[in-house]
Amino acid sequence: QVQLVESGGDSVQAGRSLTLSCVHSGDTDHINAMAWFRQAPGKEREGVATIWTLDGSADYAHSVEGRFTISQDNAAYTMFLQMNSLNPEDTGVYYCAAGRAVVSWWEEAGYDYWGQGTQVTVSS
Repeated sequence: QVQLVESGGDSVQAGRSLTLSCVHSGDTDHINAMAWFRQAPGKEREGVATIWTLDGSADYAHSVEGRFTISQDNAAYTMFLQMNSLNPEDTGVYYCAAGRAVVSWWEEAGYDYWGQGTQVTVSS
């Protein structure tokens, strides 16, 4: 089992920055990818970014590429999402996810473990 706990969500104005954290614990040796998803009110959950544990490479949704950065601090068992130039469309609940055999990183069905989510609200 893997436990994921997100933090860092807040209410901010457009143009500001925010960093989310996801502390992971448990049996993470067989995790091949960790990701951030988000769900806006009335919308389906969507993939935001993923980091592949084998080589540390990352993939991003087009809507956040160039503004968001996903990273991992293995020593602290923590994954981060640095979010810059936030806009109201970034509003939603952000979830941390981990998967043992992720192939298509943007598909939530590929992830085995989820955090409880942290709320990000961006006002114009």
